[in-house]
Amino acid sequence: MPRALVLRHVAFEDLGLFEGPLRQRGYAIETVDAGVDAHPRRLRSADLLVICGGPISAYDADRYPYLSEEIIAIRDRLAARAPTLGLCLGAQLMASAMGARVYPGKRKELGWAPLQLTEAGCASPLAAVGDLPVLHWHGDTFDIPKGATWLAASADTPHQAFSVGHHALALQFHLEMDPTRVEQWLIGHALELAEAGINLPALRTATALHGPQLAPIARSVLTTWLDTMTARRPG
Repeated sequence: MPRALVLRHVAFEDLGLFEGPLRQRGYAIETVDAGVDAHPRRLRSADLLVICGGPISAYDADRYPYLSEEIIAIRDRLAARAPTLGLCLGAQLMASAMGARVYPGKRKELGWAPLQLTEAGCASPLAAVGDLPVLHWHGDTFDIPKGATWLAASADTPHQAFSVGHHALALQFHLEMDPTRVEQWLIGHALELAEAGINLPALRTATALHGPQLAPIARSVLTTWLDTMTARRPG
C-alpha cells in the first residue's frame, strides 16, 4: 500500500477534500506536524508528500528553523522525481526548493475568485476548474521556478500554480478546503482576517455558494493528477 505523508503547519489546514481521493486510490495516510515530528527522513521517503498551508512564510527560516529542513527535503524529492503536492505555503516551499523567489504579494488575496488558466493549465488536471471561483488565502507569492510549467494566474496574483513534470504539482490557492469546515479557518485565522478587514458574513456566504459546487471538481482534479502521475511513472 503506497504511503501519503501529509505535512501540516497548522492543524486545521489539512488534506480536506483531498483525503477521499487519496484513500480511494489506495494510499495509507500519515500526518506529521512541522517542527514536531516532520523529520526530513520521513519527508524524503514517503511515496507521496503533501505539503499543507499555514500562516508563516517560506522565507521565515530565521524564526522557524525547521523550514530550512523542509526545503532541503523537498529539493531532494523533486530532484528524485518523487511525487509531491504543495498547497499554498506548500507551493511556496516547493518554489523556494527549486531556487525561485518567494516574496510578499502586492496585497493579501483572501476570498473567492476565479483563476485564469494558461495554455498548459488548460491541458492539465486544473482544466476541470474552468472559470469557477476558488478560495484564495495568502499574502505571499512566488516566481515560477526554472524547469517548472506555469499553469494558472488570478487577477491579483500572476503565479497561482505550476507543475514539474508529472510528479509534482504546486497550488497557491486552496482547492482542498472543505467548505463544511470553513469555521475552523475563520477561527484559526481570526487575527489575519481582522487585520485584512474581511467581512466574515460575506466570506461565509461566498463559501456556502461556491464551495459545494467546487468540491466534486476539486476531488476530480486530484484524482486526475494521481492517475496521470501513476501512468507516467517508470515501471
